[in-house]
Amino acid sequence: MSNQQIVISGVGLWTPPHQISNEELVVSYNAFADRYNAEHQAAIEAGELAAKPHSSAEFIEKASGIRSRYVYIKDGILDPARMTPQIPLRDEGDLSDQAEIAVEAAKKALAAANKTASDIDAVIVSCAYTQRYYPAIAIEVQEALGIKGFGFDMLVACSAATFALQRAYEMVAAGTARAVLTINPELTSPQNNFRDRDSHFIFGDVATATIIERQETSSSDHCYDILTTQAETIFSNNIRSNIGYMVNANDDDPYREYNYFHQEGRKVFKEVCPMAAAHIEASVEKAGLAVSDIKRWWLHQANINMNDLIARRLLGRDPNPGEAPVVLDQYANTASAGSLIAFNLHHEDLGAGDLGVICSFGAGYSIGSLVLRKL
Repeated sequence: MSNQQIVISGVGLWTPPHQISNEELVVSYNAFADRYNAEHQAAIEAGELAAKPHSSAEFIEKASGIRSRYVYIKDGILDPARMTPQIPLRDEGDLSDQAEIAVEAAKKALAAANKTASDIDAVIVSCAYTQRYYPAIAIEVQEALGIKGFGFDMLVACSAATFALQRAYEMVAAGTARAVLTINPELTSPQNNFRDRDSHFIFGDVATATIIERQETSSSDHCYDILTTQAETIFSNNIRSNIGYMVNANDDDPYREYNYFHQEGRKVFKEVCPMAAAHIEASVEKAGLAVSDIKRWWLHQANINMNDLIARRLLGRDPNPGEAPVVLDQYANTASAGSLIAFNLHHEDLGAGDLGVICSFGAGYSIGSLVLRKL
């Protein structure tokens, strides 16, 4: 176990004001599919194109456990002629969309940790996508909050949040920062392919934030000692998002399915579940603990079937109510933020000495975890 006594002292969750149910999404997608099939009828009949199949709310919930999702901007998503959010372009002098939601989550985390901007030395914005390459969103957020020191962005797909927490832990342990603010502004809806039946329902928007510091400087009501951290990556092409600055140089169409999020879902399920379970077991063992010692599992929120299988592999049984809290039914897959939404909503009830694990897994493949003890 770590003797550094480095802790999570505050967390924040910003939830968008707009929500879309499965039923709303299906009506929009099916209208788009009918429109597409009518427009391409000749090519479909000639076997040159595949017809767009219909979706259903029942299919979505059975495949994923998702019932609804929050979105930053709802306008445009449900328009069969558009099928993507209509987000107004901001002037360069205005706070960017992603920085705005990051700031909202950060303020909540600072309040929970009883911290002000002057207490923070570093800001890490870590997520699946940033809306631009530079200047870093983290530096923009740092400026907006009045934080001195430094900031940088990280992109590690669905493991971005846990990887950022580990970098924050290392900076505090090394003495390069007194306290670090990590933020996961997951603005995923612009990269969600609402025109694809197998992925149109997957993602939602959200922002989470976390404060890492030494226990001796913390003064929050809910403080968690970080016992161990662990990360691993194994290259896989089974989850991809190809949009990038090379599009023009490639003479490519940025709006074709190749450039949106896409995955080989069955392969991901088959390969990631045993990898994640083995990773978590190793993390718990590294902390000198047994799986039976862990009271709360804050798992990545991508798919209920994946979470159930991983929990059963770890526990040898179905998890008890509240043991591995699920939030994806309401929030959908929020990329790296899912496990931290679960932590935000389900950590205050634990008592001193209770143990928990935060774990994320996703594209890369990448897996990250932290073993925690409530102080």
